[in-house]
Amino acid sequence: MCDYSLHTVTSRPAKVGDKLVSTEFRNSVTRGFSAVGDPTVAVCLRPGTEIAFEKDGVNHHSILPNRMLQQKVARFRQINMGNPNTHHDALEFPNGKIILLARLCEGQHATVLQLPAEPRSAEETKKEVSVPLVA
Repeated sequence: MCDYSLHTVTSRPAKVGDKLVSTEFRNSVTRGFSAVGDPTVAVCLRPGTEIAFEKDGVNHHSILPNRMLQQKVARFRQINMGNPNTHHDALEFPNGKIILLARLCEGQHATVLQLPAEPRSAEETKKEVSVPLVA
């Protein structure tokens, strides 16, 4: 997903192995990820997507000057979905800290490690054949 404030930016879904950089997009009030070398296209993550930052410190804006999290891996999620007029895209780190993507400092590099599993249709499930386990 790409945050509501990126609706005017060209976007594409993330793929495993994508090299990303946190970017402030033109004509937008937020930051998100773009592919390295293509700063005009937002790369949208689905909830559950796992990424790894290039460095062991994620800089983000807070009330205080830029702060650094000593974390490298994060899972994308959406928060505050009941409020349509706020940012939803966020990263959850292993220590439980959640940071809005819009709060990431520009220029941080990450790689898409894993996408969430695709939901299976009932029809696909019915087509599966049960195979007994061999001991």
